[in-house]
Amino acid sequence: MKATLAVAVTLTALVPAFAQPQGPAAPEFVRQGQRLMREGKLEDALALYRETLKGSPNSIPANIAAGSVLDLMGKGTEARAYFAKAIAAAETPEQKAQANRSMAMSYAFEANCAKTVEYERRVFDIYAAQKNYYQQGEIADEAARVCIDSGDLDTASKWYKTGHDVGLQEPDISAERRDLWEFRWEHAQARLAARRGNAAEARRHVASAKAILDKGTNPQQQMFFPYLVGYVDFYTGDYKGALEQLQKANQRDPFIQCLIGQTYEKLGDKAQAMEYYRKAAGATSHNPPAAYAVPFARRKLS
Repeated sequence: MKATLAVAVTLTALVPAFAQPQGPAAPEFVRQGQRLMREGKLEDALALYRETLKGSPNSIPANIAAGSVLDLMGKGTEARAYFAKAIAAAETPEQKAQANRSMAMSYAFEANCAKTVEYERRVFDIYAAQKNYYQQGEIADEAARVCIDSGDLDTASKWYKTGHDVGLQEPDISAERRDLWEFRWEHAQARLAARRGNAAEARRHVASAKAILDKGTNPQQQMFFPYLVGYVDFYTGDYKGALEQLQKANQRDPFIQCLIGQTYEKLGDKAQAMEYYRKAAGATSHNPPAAYAVPFARRKLS
């Protein structure tokens, strides 16, 4: 993935992660806040970021960090005031993309597909001006992911198709990159078909996705196949099959944790379901998996 915004693929795949700088590249106060968040101390992290903003009110990292914590706390309106400050302070295309993506994710925490797309479209257009087809595809897929999780399947389909098509416009695209976009498109179509109750179509796309993986051009995507099969199984009513597959997927992913919790509920095991919801509720990322999982899990636990 492009390093411009410190973007990495999310644990659930197919969309880029939240663009807040991570690791050594992040300001020290961001690293401190992230440690506090991992310890479950969201209020302390927010206090740290607000203290930083007293001295640097236009700090883009501090405004984004504060807004992100507030989203995780379920305070989206307050969060978006900080993201708006980050957008206003942004000067470079990279800063504008980062700030607008953060605002888009804030709306994702409220399952608001339309507003997420509004802000993701701004980012998409920034990369269009740079003729950065790969990042355009990434952003389109990110918007689509939020929309499918929000239940707007038609909008999700539109943006997944856009991501696929624009990604393939990359000049001199490699065979590996081409296969990556084809895999993502099959993955998306399988999930969309499953959500629409079309099991046969969903499984055709699963088979197509596997055929692409079997070419061996994108071995890093193999870890996302059990998630796909488990997702399709769940939404087509094969809960035992779903559980078997989802337990092979990334167990640290809050979206997977939620889906396993839902599967246990369907199988009548409330205790196990609650255990997985507790895990998902503790997510600290500001990306589509957490945007779905944190509010959903907390509702289940309330």
